[in-house]
Amino acid sequence: MLIPVKVKQIVLDQTLNPVVLLGEPEGNQVLPIWVGPFEAQAIALAMQGILTPRPLTHDLLRSLCENLGVEVNKVLVQDIRDGTYYAELYLRQGDREVVVDARPSDAIALALRTNAPLYITEKVAAYTLNVEDLVSEDQAEELQQMLTDIKPEVDKKHLH
Repeated sequence: MLIPVKVKQIVLDQTLNPVVLLGEPEGNQVLPIWVGPFEAQAIALAMQGILTPRPLTHDLLRSLCENLGVEVNKVLVQDIRDGTYYAELYLRQGDREVVVDARPSDAIALALRTNAPLYITEKVAAYTLNVEDLVSEDQAEELQQMLTDIKPEVDKKHLH
């Protein structure tokens, strides 16, 4: 059984590493997925609907899909092995469906840009935690401000 989730928020752990929290829209249980700072920024930009002057990697992937007639049907965080989460992109082109292995951070960033639904499996759901046990309100606000302050590199040649 697949469990629909959304990105609840991005927070920092105690060592200031970004963590994406996936959870059911109405629940308090979240799946923490540690990501790199650039992936966190890509996810935060998509969550806030911020467009960059030049396409970032996930914008490029979205554009490639659109131009090739490929639809991102869903993203599934489907497994955890040795502390690493595994995700899959379910792509459709006409009658053909292709499943592509992806890092969860990249899959989430692409799902947010294509409005594709996010799911986790029951196996992965076993690793969820209560959000109140994980972060304080101050930490969440601090990270949100920090991610907002990070500006993507702008290619000055394309601004004129």
